[in-house]
Amino acid sequence: MIEITDVAPVSVPHRIRGRAWLAGWLTRVRGDDRAVCAALMAERHPVGELLGVHGGASYVLLRLEVGEISVDDLWGTDHVDPEDLAAAEPDPLVHHETEVLQHLASAHADRVADLCGLLGSREADGMAAVPLALDRFGLRVRFTGGGVSSFDARFDFPDPVADACGLRQAMRRLFAAAGERTEDPAENPAENPADDRAGDRAAD
Repeated sequence: MIEITDVAPVSVPHRIRGRAWLAGWLTRVRGDDRAVCAALMAERHPVGELLGVHGGASYVLLRLEVGEISVDDLWGTDHVDPEDLAAAEPDPLVHHETEVLQHLASAHADRVADLCGLLGSREADGMAAVPLALDRFGLRVRFTGGGVSSFDARFDFPDPVADACGLRQAMRRLFAAAGERTEDPAENPAENPADDRAGDRAAD
């Protein structure tokens, strides 16, 4: 069994965002299958020389045939079909998430805190807001302090994001919407250019 722990790349209480468990049968890869499996690994991590594909045999190559997968995260605990996992594609923001979250937390904490205006209540007023997770579907923020229990809020993008350019546009729209909610509607009947500029900086 392999246990995977997803830890937030920002400083926040209770940094573990989720866990996954993959259980199955572990077998040694032999013969011609060794080169095939090494090539598959090299697509993600080019370490072919360590796998003995050039004549060496210092490392043992093992294959895990997954029989059962379970996940425990923000949405609860559930099982995942191994075939669905094998067919799944990585999130397009997986290589950007750490950098974007750390940038938002260090340089744009005020704009992240403004997102509380989209929650439809005053519950998050006065609380610290930390960007906790990011994927193609939206941004997850943890609100802490303020004399109440901490909680997470998920802010979905209108459409799934495909790349860094799409993320910049989605973040700009999200922050602009939060800026409109935190101002007096009578004084902000249309779009606020200042919010757009702030969204640009936060998404850079």
